[in-house]
Amino acid sequence: MKDLDTNRFRYDGHGSDTKPFDIKKAPTKVDDLYDDDDDYEKLLRQQVDEIDKLQTQLYVDNRYGLLTVFQALDAAGKDGTIQHVFTGTNPLGLRVHSFKRPTEQELEHDFLWRCWRELPERGTIGIFNRSYYEEVLVTKVHPEIVTQTQRLPEVLIEDMDKVWKQRYEAIRNMEKYLYHNGFPTLKFFLHVSKDEQADRLIARIKDIDKNWKFDEGDVTERNFWHDYQRAYEDAINETATEHAPWYVIPADDKKNMRLLVGRILINELKKLPISKPKRNEERFDELQKLIEIIRTQ
Repeated sequence: MKDLDTNRFRYDGHGSDTKPFDIKKAPTKVDDLYDDDDDYEKLLRQQVDEIDKLQTQLYVDNRYGLLTVFQALDAAGKDGTIQHVFTGTNPLGLRVHSFKRPTEQELEHDFLWRCWRELPERGTIGIFNRSYYEEVLVTKVHPEIVTQTQRLPEVLIEDMDKVWKQRYEAIRNMEKYLYHNGFPTLKFFLHVSKDEQADRLIARIKDIDKNWKFDEGDVTERNFWHDYQRAYEDAINETATEHAPWYVIPADDKKNMRLLVGRILINELKKLPISKPKRNEERFDELQKLIEIIRTQ
């Protein structure tokens, strides 16, 4: 893959020259990382193989787990990115969960409860398609969800600015807690432009085989585009930390987006002090004795 410093897409709130995330300055498209479609397929296969090997090491080491969070506006490509990047990874090493509108049972609990239940085990990669971040994104754009649906005591929602600050703090504390227990969090915001989103929504309408992907509510939510942009900007600035960074991925080109996510995932997995299985010559010699027994059984 063409040389590219993935740190330019990283936000972790650290460093002397760190500036707040400004969504207006974040690109939704970069120069192609591949020469043509064949080159893209080759690069993707290489990444898929490397991710599978690293996940296997993670599983054998069995001390760390990794939580990956995918957030985006509708039609940005979360499903496709997850499918393509993890397509070659052993399913036993993945825990994938897609968060929809909260159920009645989930509404009976705090806003983090349903996500705690789906966290990955040691040795596995957890994949959240949407996540607890919806509680400071869609709910911030539509605060009536909190005030009218989430059944919080009235005294706790009198000051909504305070509610958001408390939720940001709760998220930071959750991710810090996970990190201190061997579960770092890697967060991707797939950043699509409004024009590109429009093209993809229209394509879903025109193709009868893709109508199932289309939700009329997506059209309504486009009226709140700028509100969502501000909500994402606030959420990233409030929760980007060194142990739980955000990567803002240009999403107008799906191929570039997948290659970027794959490369970043590989880089982050390599940072973990994962031990490879140690060679045990004595055990090896003992096992050789079993070969003849197996053959004669």
